[in-house]
Amino acid sequence: MVKKKTAGDKGTGAGQLSRFIGALSDPSIDVRHQSVEALRSFGKPAVAPLVKLLAETSDNDLRWYAAVTLGKIGPDAVGPLLQAMKNHPDKDFRRYAAAALGSMGEPAIDDLIGALESEDPELRGFISLALCRIGEPAVEPLTQRLGDANPIIRTCASLTLWQMGEKGLPALIEKIRKE
Repeated sequence: MVKKKTAGDKGTGAGQLSRFIGALSDPSIDVRHQSVEALRSFGKPAVAPLVKLLAETSDNDLRWYAAVTLGKIGPDAVGPLLQAMKNHPDKDFRRYAAAALGSMGEPAIDDLIGALESEDPELRGFISLALCRIGEPAVEPLTQRLGDANPIIRTCASLTLWQMGEKGLPALIEKIRKE
């Protein structure tokens, strides 16, 4: 059984961090859940090892737990996840990283929209999926980018709003009507 890390724990160094990361693959679901919460409380120091785990493992269950944990850590994980997505073309890695980013909600929106400038169309697709997962909070920032000077951003904003269906289509239609 993994002891949940608390603010009063004296063993909060790299050893504890490694222990909790290792416990993400424990056979006990309770141990895995405790590890997610403990890693979440580590915050920023847990981001790089979790991104590395997400990129290097081929175990989708382990990837899922790493992605959930990164999503719970939140804004500190946005930049490292986006950078890793640029560097790792593996589709499974990108899918889980996009899920983590999408679960963060509003704090990830601006960075995700900025990343749509990538020359990598597959990466742009995964970023669009993350924005779709965020949903309603991403509609207005995407709508504002429909007039962007960068044609890639304009196209990606339009396609992402289209993919959002009922959430994004009204904003897209309204923008087209005004033009």
